[in-house]
Amino acid sequence: MVDKNLLGPWIRRFLMEHLVGERNLSPNTRSNYRDTLALLLPFTAKTIRKPIDRLTVEHISPDLLRRFLLHLEKDRHSSVATRNQRLAALHALAKFIGLHSPEHVDWCGAVRAVPFKKAPKASIPYLEKAEMDALLEAPDRSSALGYRDYAVLLFLYNTGARANEASSLTIGDLTFGSSPAVKILGKGSKTRHCPLWASTIKVLGPLIEGRASVEPLFRNRCGQPITRFGVYELVTRYSAKASAKTPSLRAKRLSPHTIRHTTAVHLLRAGVDINTIRAWLGHVSLDTTHIYAEVDLEMKAKALARCEVAAPRSRAPWKTDRNLMAFLRSL
Repeated sequence: MVDKNLLGPWIRRFLMEHLVGERNLSPNTRSNYRDTLALLLPFTAKTIRKPIDRLTVEHISPDLLRRFLLHLEKDRHSSVATRNQRLAALHALAKFIGLHSPEHVDWCGAVRAVPFKKAPKASIPYLEKAEMDALLEAPDRSSALGYRDYAVLLFLYNTGARANEASSLTIGDLTFGSSPAVKILGKGSKTRHCPLWASTIKVLGPLIEGRASVEPLFRNRCGQPITRFGVYELVTRYSAKASAKTPSLRAKRLSPHTIRHTTAVHLLRAGVDINTIRAWLGHVSLDTTHIYAEVDLEMKAKALARCEVAAPRSRAPWKTDRNLMAFLRSL
């Protein structure tokens, strides 16, 4: 009979039964939960000096959890957002155990009472049109690899796709004709169709010519599907190259998600309504997309401030002008 106090069997059930069988969460989300536990277990074993396979549920006390979160911030230099993401995974584990084991309800409540830390509101990084153009001009399109890199960058800008979304595409996901588009599998296994520019279709043409529909759209040097890490490395490499000619890029940390934000901001500036942008990016909630509207309002406010008419210099009322009063009395 399995000891209900042992932590190992609960973690196995949580990862395999709950996250996959009951919640059907995406592989990336499951990986994040797994990585959190992979950090927590060695830390707990070292702290209380017990083997990992002998850890019990009660060993993950609220006090130990707070020490683990402090370890993430101080020793691993994790951001507040990452710290909160790890805590959310542990809250989910505690809730799962509490639902299936009444004797651990009090423990579940104590663990879930460990609060999230308030994080400063991060600014949305995006590129101005000239900066995006400089990034697109960075690859050497005369070489096969440079041409593929240009196609990846143009596709990311056109669609606002995430790195993992672009890396998992096949040629069969493309639709040609009068309304070219691409089918993208996003977060939560939700599918969306994003329109493609004629220029994007033209650039993708040589990459897919003579290839089967089941083959990956973007391949690496070995002919295998490009990974999301490959997409990330590609963006950062050409960011460094483009910054040599466009100095403003040196102050910006570029990633595939920066291009995603750039797509949203540029669509908004072009007059595309916020709900269309939501569908374009694959956001579940419109609240997520509203951050770009706030960015646009800030830009408009700054532009308006530059055009503001200077206030007239204040002048003393005529009653307090002594010279004027003396002049009037002399008449």
